[in-house]
Amino acid sequence: MIKVELGKNVNLVTKGTTPTTLGKDFTSSGVKFLRAQNVINGKVLINEDILFINDKTHNDELKRSQIKKGDVLLTIAGTIGRTAIVDTDEELNCNQAVAIIRLGDSKIDKRYLCHYIASNDAQEQFNKGKVTATISNLSLEQVKKLKIPLPPLDQQKKIANILDAADAYRQKTKALISKYDELTQSLFLDMFGDPVKNEKGWEVKTIEAITKKEKGAIKRGPFGGALKKEIFVEEGYLVYEQYHALNNDFSFERYYINEEKFQELKGFEVKPGDIIVSCSGVYLGKLAIIPNGAKKGIINQALLKLTLDQSKMTNHFFTFHFSQKSFRETFFDANRGAGIPNFPPISDFKRFPFISPPIDLQNQFAERVQSIEQQKAKTQKSLEKAEALFQSLLQRAFKGELN
Repeated sequence: MIKVELGKNVNLVTKGTTPTTLGKDFTSSGVKFLRAQNVINGKVLINEDILFINDKTHNDELKRSQIKKGDVLLTIAGTIGRTAIVDTDEELNCNQAVAIIRLGDSKIDKRYLCHYIASNDAQEQFNKGKVTATISNLSLEQVKKLKIPLPPLDQQKKIANILDAADAYRQKTKALISKYDELTQSLFLDMFGDPVKNEKGWEVKTIEAITKKEKGAIKRGPFGGALKKEIFVEEGYLVYEQYHALNNDFSFERYYINEEKFQELKGFEVKPGDIIVSCSGVYLGKLAIIPNGAKKGIINQALLKLTLDQSKMTNHFFTFHFSQKSFRETFFDANRGAGIPNFPPISDFKRFPFISPPIDLQNQFAERVQSIEQQKAKTQKSLEKAEALFQSLLQRAFKGELN
């Protein structure tokens, strides 16, 4: 199959620019200003965190990055390789994390191009010449030099239709999983109300009143100097890190310490049933419950460990309470500031008020959540099959194996 360079077969490949006077040029309304997070799942996502620029900035300073209907957008910084086709006539602009590909009258189908960019072949081309273990951005030259297999236009459209159908099934399954998540959040609010407003008048307790009466029931990770990379060994006691809290994935194992170091840091030991909380970064406050059978180990400096007294507050109830939008906005937003957001001091955290409904009601909530989670797990298996099907079709498509 013939391959052509993208840059030689399109009208335009450019990227956005951040306004030189950020505070002045961002406004409360006006021209929508897209960032990488607005390019996802093949669409331009306009949500509550969209930025705006004024008409003068759009038409003068950022004229080069004006977006038109039919443009293909490509994320080139952060999470690279996401695409979207612009399907609106409204005025849009973008920052430097987004590339604009304007096909014009080229013989490349937009949907075909987006699917090709997601393929292993395209990603391998983007990765060529990288100087670090991971790529954090793409240059426009890399985008322009992308070589695309180019069958006749009617065949491109046929391939795009097949991949669109497989992707639609995949996205529909993802959406169903999101619905299950929304259902559990709705169930919490129906049963207990807003935990900050406490309209139902539940008893309020502090974290010290709901954790076990044992040393280390509320424990921040050790200072960074206690876990320098030179102390890590190939196997031993696991060092739990933010990844575990963010992804609820306990198969991930990267750092270990030996018996001597474990005994030295035993006060930071984590056990099944403990809750770990992310204490810094944009995912501040994300949490997960250590499962049964989890590897013996300690938390690192970016985590907080909590051991609840299950007769006073269940893990399920606490995680949903802690994750409620109103609770997070009330008790965490003030700690974000202009720099890297960090967990408040433990002395402040110990004053956070937690509603404490009767334990039988909390257990009833946990039972209902478990039922929803069982349905969600079945859908997750369907998603895995949908992902496998899509990836198989994607790779076959650009080897000329889809007829």
